Amino acid sequence: MINLDASKFAEKIAESDVVVLDVRTPEEFKGNHLKGAQNICVTSDDFKEKVKILDKNKPVYVYCLSGGRSSAAASQLKEMGFKSIINLSGGMLAWQSA
Repeated sequence: MINLDASKFAEKIAESDVVVLDVRTPEEFKGNHLKGAQNICVTSDDFKEKVKILDKNKPVYVYCLSGGRSSAAASQLKEMGFKSIINLSGGMLAWQSA
């Protein structure tokens, strides 16, 4: 897993052929989220089942509110065989202050 600050994360998610994964709750996602992000809540019982549909060979850019849940999600994705996992350091809080 790689951790990137908000500006580098923004540069990278602008590239084509990447997956942007918001691992917050659906309520948090409705409030605000990054353009093009998919929402799969890491604390839901079916998280692993839902992320199985994602392409393991594409870079996955993962974020949450402050970075804790996305780090946990990144660990699970790594265990599941995802090749490239990039975490937004500081989550949406860092994104909004940048």
